[in-house]
Amino acid sequence: MVIKTSDAKPMTPRMDKLERARLEAHAKVFKALAHPTRLFIVDQLSQTERCVCELTEMVGADMSTVSRHLAVLQSAGVVASEKRGSQVYYQLHMPCVLGFVKCVEGVLQAAVKEQMELASPRPKRAERKR
Repeated sequence: MVIKTSDAKPMTPRMDKLERARLEAHAKVFKALAHPTRLFIVDQLSQTERCVCELTEMVGADMSTVSRHLAVLQSAGVVASEKRGSQVYYQLHMPCVLGFVKCVEGVLQAAVKEQMELASPRPKRAERKR
């Protein structure tokens, strides 16, 4: 939000309570995604819903650890759950995070490519003339 004075000169934007709350909600989502296991879970849930028992086997961790990861993702609104009988099924509730993950992947791949190009040997001057 840009605050203007009476002479119409823009003032430095300030973070008010509403803006802070909005950004804190964004940060909560980013924090929820800030773990490799949770990113793996999001990727798996982007394909289909899964029960905790399936995710536990896929992650290779104990059920309490996977449940904690799912609780973090659910608290941030990234996933939603549905209890069916004795099983709890999770689905991706915020599919837009996949675009963010894809963007990050593209940037990382470009950085690796650039590093590989910088690390590759360059032809000597005599070899370039041929």
